[in-house]
Amino acid sequence: MMAADEGAAVLETNNDGPKIPDKKKTKFDVIIIGAGPSGYTAGIYCSRAGYDTLILSGILPGGQLVNTTEVENYPGFENGIMGPDLMIDMRKQSQRMGTTIIDDIAVDVDFRRAPYKVLTGSEEYESRAVIIATGANPKKMGITGEEEFSGKGVSYCATCDGPFFRNLELIVVGGGDSAIEEATFLTKFATRVHVVHRRDELRASKVMQERAMNNEKIQFHWNSEVIEINGDEKMQQAVLKNLKTNEEKTIKVGGLFVAIGHQPNTELFKNQIDLDDEGYIVLKNKTHTNMEGVFAAGDVHDRSYRQAITAAGYGCMAAIDVDKFLTENADK
Repeated sequence: MMAADEGAAVLETNNDGPKIPDKKKTKFDVIIIGAGPSGYTAGIYCSRAGYDTLILSGILPGGQLVNTTEVENYPGFENGIMGPDLMIDMRKQSQRMGTTIIDDIAVDVDFRRAPYKVLTGSEEYESRAVIIATGANPKKMGITGEEEFSGKGVSYCATCDGPFFRNLELIVVGGGDSAIEEATFLTKFATRVHVVHRRDELRASKVMQERAMNNEKIQFHWNSEVIEINGDEKMQQAVLKNLKTNEEKTIKVGGLFVAIGHQPNTELFKNQIDLDDEGYIVLKNKTHTNMEGVFAAGDVHDRSYRQAITAAGYGCMAAIDVDKFLTENADK
C-alpha cells in the first residue's frame, strides 16, 4: 500500500482536457529494502548525499521496534521514547531529506547486473545500488499466552528490557550462548532467574556455563519447556512441563525472555547473494555483500548485537559505502 504523500502519481492540470497522471517513478540511484533503524538511517544518509533514494518499507514499517513499548537505551531521549514513536520520527526525518518511502513488499530481486531490479507485487524498480535492511525476527515458542503477553512480560531482548524487571523472578527459555548470556545479565535486576531448557545439558560455551552454574540467582529446569503463560494485565505465571516425566508445574514469575534464536529475513535473496548456514548475509568487506553494488545493514547480518543503535550505525556505514561505490563508478 502506498500512502498519498509517498511517491503517488502527481496530477497535472491541463486547461484543454482532463487531469492526466504522470508516469510512476521506478528508477532510483539507491533502493533500500526494509524500514527499521538501519533502513531509515541509510535513507537519511543517502538522500542527504544527494542520491535519489527509495525505501520499500515491507510488511512492517519500522521493524521490531513498532512492537516494543518504552525504549530507554537509544541515545538522545532523556526520559526514553516509545518504540513506534522513534520509528515514526526516523521515517519523517528520512522523508524530510528527500527519501521516497513506499509501503510495499519486495517479492523478487535481480542482482546479476546493474541496474539492479527489485520487484513488488505491482511494480518493478531499478537502481544503481541496493541496501538490504530487512532485519531478523526472533524465533517464537508458539505457545498459549505468548502473543497475548508480548510486551507485557514476554520479551525477546534482555539487554533492551531487563531494567524494567527489577526485583522480580524471571524465566529465560533456551540453552545456547545467547540464553545463558541473557540469564546472567538479568541477575543484575531479578531476584531469581529460571533457565528452562529442553535438554539435560547446555549448548553454551564452557566458560559461560560455569559462570551461570556458579551464580546463586540462576536455577535450571532441565528436560523442560514452557507450555503456557498466564496473567491478568501482565504476565504472572508460567506452566512448565518435564519432557521425560510429563509432570507439569506452575511457577510465579514477572517476565519471560525467549532466547531460542533469530531468523534473518533473507529468503528473498537465496541464490542471489552469499548467506551463512543460518541465513544471515555474509559480508565480504565492511557492508559489502559478494555482489558488487549490493550492501547490507543491521540485524540481517548482525547476529551479535541486535540493538536499534547498532542497526542505525550499520545503516550509516552502508550509506557511506554506497556513496563511495557510486562515486567510483560514476562513469560506468
